[in-house]
Amino acid sequence: MSVSPTAIASDHRPTLVRSWAQDLGVEQLYAVLKLRVEVFVVEQAYFYPELDGLDLLPKTRHFWLEQGGEVIGTVRLLEEVNDNTTEFRLGHLCTRRSERGHGHTTRLLQAALADVGSAICRIDSPSYLVEMYTRHGFVQSGDERLDNGVPLVPLVRNQRSRPDFPRA
Repeated sequence: MSVSPTAIASDHRPTLVRSWAQDLGVEQLYAVLKLRVEVFVVEQAYFYPELDGLDLLPKTRHFWLEQGGEVIGTVRLLEEVNDNTTEFRLGHLCTRRSERGHGHTTRLLQAALADVGSAICRIDSPSYLVEMYTRHGFVQSGDERLDNGVPLVPLVRNQRSRPDFPRA
């Protein structure tokens, strides 16, 4: 089922938008990719294959924050099936440098995790961000590895790794 991108506005805060891949307009996709390249490639010198073929998969969801007509933060949520179990993978979470320190990253992360619910969610986090993800219920699930020169730590979040998750 195809649904238009959903904008969730609130007072003076940036507008949070959620969209399935197939509902992304060309301008929206371009703005999201532009920010990711601006942050990861230009600012952080992390040279990776940005066009990885995952942004337009049918079960891919994109979340972003818009302010003044510009995308200032974004995160991608992939839905995967492993051993007949639906799992999720977060990726490409970033906020424009000039917009950091205002809670935008947390807002994006919380929006994506609301879609995840109690399902397993994974992310490969840069080492310096592991502490931030642990505040959202993620735990380390493997050894640190280098990816294009960047140390990444695999993290997972599910009901067993979340202390606030209600037990049956």
